[in-house]
Amino acid sequence: MRVFRQIIEIDEEKCTGCGLCVPACEEGAIQIIDGKAKVVAEKYCDGLGACLGHCPEGAIRVVEREAEEFDPEAVEEYLKNRENISCVSCEEANKPKTQRLEMSLLGQWPVQIKLVPPHAAFLQNADLLILADCAAVAYPNLHEDFLKDRVVMMGCPKFDNKEEYVERFVEIFSTNDINSITVLMMEVPCCSGLRGILEKSLFEAGKNIKVDYKILSINGTLKN
Repeated sequence: MRVFRQIIEIDEEKCTGCGLCVPACEEGAIQIIDGKAKVVAEKYCDGLGACLGHCPEGAIRVVEREAEEFDPEAVEEYLKNRENISCVSCEEANKPKTQRLEMSLLGQWPVQIKLVPPHAAFLQNADLLILADCAAVAYPNLHEDFLKDRVVMMGCPKFDNKEEYVERFVEIFSTNDINSITVLMMEVPCCSGLRGILEKSLFEAGKNIKVDYKILSINGTLKN
């Protein structure tokens, strides 16, 4: 049943996908979907706005409009189902592994984008893995699935200087024959800066190398 009532509204242009509003909503009405905070269902939002003060970007506000009526019983069922799913996930995560990686598969040092020497021998004919800092701790099977036989360069386009990244990549691409480029990054908007950095670097270096972008959700699940 739809009624005229208060409900939260999220400005996706302002939302950075930081996720601070998610735990602030006791009804679980807000989730991060495709890098943005969204209301899962109108019936889960009570419209009281407890989440407002937790958004650093001011992307959330309370409005009055026609919406599905708040349903506390549906919220209770929804939260119960989420709790059951979480318990199953924890049980799976805590099961003893039949095989454990005994050594690092990292093949070179250093790994920070700003520190990798453009003329390093390990860059010649390399398969590059451009790794967002957060992705390194978010993805549980990083070594087995991505590090083996790749040269790793990691950094954060939000906190580091993007132009310095471009300069470093241009020199690397101009100096070395790179076989392939794989980028592992988070679904949050700030990580998308890596795409622009690499596109500009390849253009300025005059190189045409296909880039394979792999996206992780904020809970560490590979999305593509």
